[in-house]
Amino acid sequence: MIVVAIVGILGALAYPTYAGYIVRTRRVEGEVALIEAMQKQERYHLQHNTYVEFSAEEPGTDGFAWWSGANASASAYELDAHACPGRDIAECVEVRARPGTARVDLRFRDPDCGALTLDSTGRQGAQGSGARCWP
Repeated sequence: MIVVAIVGILGALAYPTYAGYIVRTRRVEGEVALIEAMQKQERYHLQHNTYVEFSAEEPGTDGFAWWSGANASASAYELDAHACPGRDIAECVEVRARPGTARVDLRFRDPDCGALTLDSTGRQGAQGSGARCWP
């Protein structure tokens, strides 16, 4: 009985650390997806002199993935791209990664950072107030 109690206490202490590790790992997945999407945007801009909007509803035909992982159902973030606020899509694009939507892993939450953003000027952002949302 004492061994079971000790294992239970150790498990209770270890779970928050493990859960935090999972959130940070999935956040990196979203950041990598944003960087890859922005690299594709820059290549597209070089060829067409404009950026391109995309989303899960309008994925387009230019090879922009609207999910962050290997496939949509296993991904933590849903991606979309639109013109930067107050600017034309030919000048600036912002790519956004939203965690845990209905199209990706609905169970995933990132309470510290929420949605992550990256724009074509290099500005990184987060919806939440976490101080370490981007490395």
